[in-house]
Amino acid sequence: MNPLAKELNDLLTQHNPYVLEMLSDLGKNLFFPKGILTQSAEAKDKAHKYNATIGIATENGGPMFLQCIQDKLSAFDPKDIYPYAPPAGKPELRALWREKMLRENPSQNGKHFSNPIVTNALTHGLSIVGDMFVDKGDHLILPDMLWGNYNLTFGTCNGAIVKKHPTFTATGGYDVEAFKAELKNTAEEKGKAIVLLNFPNNPSGYTPTVAEGDALVAAIKEVAEAGCNVVAISDDAYFGLFYEDSLKESLFGKLANLHPRILAIKLDGATKEEFVWGFRTGFITFADGNEYENAPVITALEKKAMGIIRAKISNCPHPSQTFVIEALRSPQFLAQKEEKFQVMKGRSLKTKQVLDSGKYDSAWTYYPFNSGYFMCLKLKNVDAEKLRVHLLDKYGVGAISTTKTDLRIAFSCIAEENIQELFDIIYQGVLDLT
Repeated sequence: MNPLAKELNDLLTQHNPYVLEMLSDLGKNLFFPKGILTQSAEAKDKAHKYNATIGIATENGGPMFLQCIQDKLSAFDPKDIYPYAPPAGKPELRALWREKMLRENPSQNGKHFSNPIVTNALTHGLSIVGDMFVDKGDHLILPDMLWGNYNLTFGTCNGAIVKKHPTFTATGGYDVEAFKAELKNTAEEKGKAIVLLNFPNNPSGYTPTVAEGDALVAAIKEVAEAGCNVVAISDDAYFGLFYEDSLKESLFGKLANLHPRILAIKLDGATKEEFVWGFRTGFITFADGNEYENAPVITALEKKAMGIIRAKISNCPHPSQTFVIEALRSPQFLAQKEEKFQVMKGRSLKTKQVLDSGKYDSAWTYYPFNSGYFMCLKLKNVDAEKLRVHLLDKYGVGAISTTKTDLRIAFSCIAEENIQELFDIIYQGVLDLT
């Protein structure tokens, strides 16, 4: 083991040994090297005559660039676009995102957590968590309505065993008891549980109520108190898109500093929150379970995360970080974001209005939805995949089949005035097949 990795592990042993136990074998061996990047950072501060450290080309006191590119980006200083960004992300962006999190998540106020580390969007954050905390055979607890990429990221790549529980009760609420039962089973069998809380949920478009959220947190605390180490991941990809009665903040704030055996991790990003999918700018934030500030644990986790970033992608794109900084600083940002939120909310409510008309009751029911981008139909008489292909071939309408009965509809990309026609076509497709 590299001495730097051992040094970080010793910090965890001294300040929260449960977190060390949560790390995968790879996670225990991770470290941030004192190599080119560290030496270049020192030179940036002190090399006032010549700086011959980092592998970029310079001219005229700044980064070298092609004018045909800069012409398209002339509003930005070349130094904020072309050089490598720091491995943990631009400090200004990390600070602005932290301020944003505190503003939008009151339960995080007064809690101790790391500065957000910039990732190459949220999927990259999931990959970092998998590398740091998942060993082959570890149990990952998820609802049965889940984003399929979790299977690839955690199962195929890291060897996790995905343990699914029913998403909804018969009456339509979030099935907290099923979650609790699966969590207890894993706690007793493994002594370590990885819990992934994805709200608003993809594919269902559901966010729990405040009472359901509190019950999920209480269940996690209960198994921690009984001696189970819990890595509690909040996948907040669709954060902020809460349209009806639900939680209006991440569960990360309630899980942070809750119990020494609970490590809370928040994954979020500008990707969907700021409608910049192609920018690929996300964040990973850690909070250990100690009531009082535990800086050594956070330092160790940050350096290990930076180590895996350095090993896999070196650092995240610089231009998109600069663009997000400009957006967050813009005086028009909040008003423009609210305008787009209202458009999305209108599409969600229109979808529910159309579905509640009774016109389609012979063909399907639908799962609860109150947030995010999606909702799911539960088909009564036809196979979802057959319907999907039929809709595509005959009507030029695309949807996603997630199970034999479930068809996911992304109302996020359908104009409100077209939603009625969309479901009329889907209904006609069902009639064609029956």
